[in-house]
Amino acid sequence: MTDMTSNLPREARRGRKRTTEFHVYFTLIFILAIPFATERYISHVIRKRSLDVRGPIARAWAEADRITPLIFSA
Repeated sequence: MTDMTSNLPREARRGRKRTTEFHVYFTLIFILAIPFATERYISHVIRKRSLDVRGPIARAWAEADRITPLIFSA
């Protein structure tokens, strides 16, 4: 039988709690990123002549998800 009391599993590391301010910044960046993501998506469709799996909303979401934490890390 294994003794589980000496090596307790560690809790999963969680990121910072996302505050209301974070959500406001995320929403603003997301809304501002939609036109640019749409333009990039359309240019990609025209150039490659195929539909990309990630649409303009997913691209804008990814941009906002990448940029917003950078604002709060400073």
